[in-house]
Amino acid sequence: MGQTDRLERLITEECGECCDGDVDERLDSLAGYRDSVPADTAADRSALQTLGNETRYAIVSLLATADRELCVCEINPLFDVSDSAVSHALSDLYDAGLVTRRKEGTWRYYATTERADALLAALDATREEA
Repeated sequence: MGQTDRLERLITEECGECCDGDVDERLDSLAGYRDSVPADTAADRSALQTLGNETRYAIVSLLATADRELCVCEINPLFDVSDSAVSHALSDLYDAGLVTRRKEGTWRYYATTERADALLAALDATREEA
């Protein structure tokens, strides 16, 4: 069975008949979609993978809801994990481009980036559809 046998069956079902030219035409049109996928998706995959952790997702959601910078000392008491786990989660979020980090003396402040806000907004807008 060739790679395009199933595609040929699909086109036949859709159109009533299919020839090699139909398969080639369909594949050419589909190749255009594939070519629109960004070449380097590492940052995108990293951001999504980072949000896949419950603590990191909760922290970035908190920061987005706060709509202002929060100090680590404000974030730590809100989570039932160690201070080290919160610090590690914030570091991961920063590395993934989802939060900004600013140090002022001994205090470290975090806020969401536009990318994090857009991802959370997309998830909020489509939550009921899932």
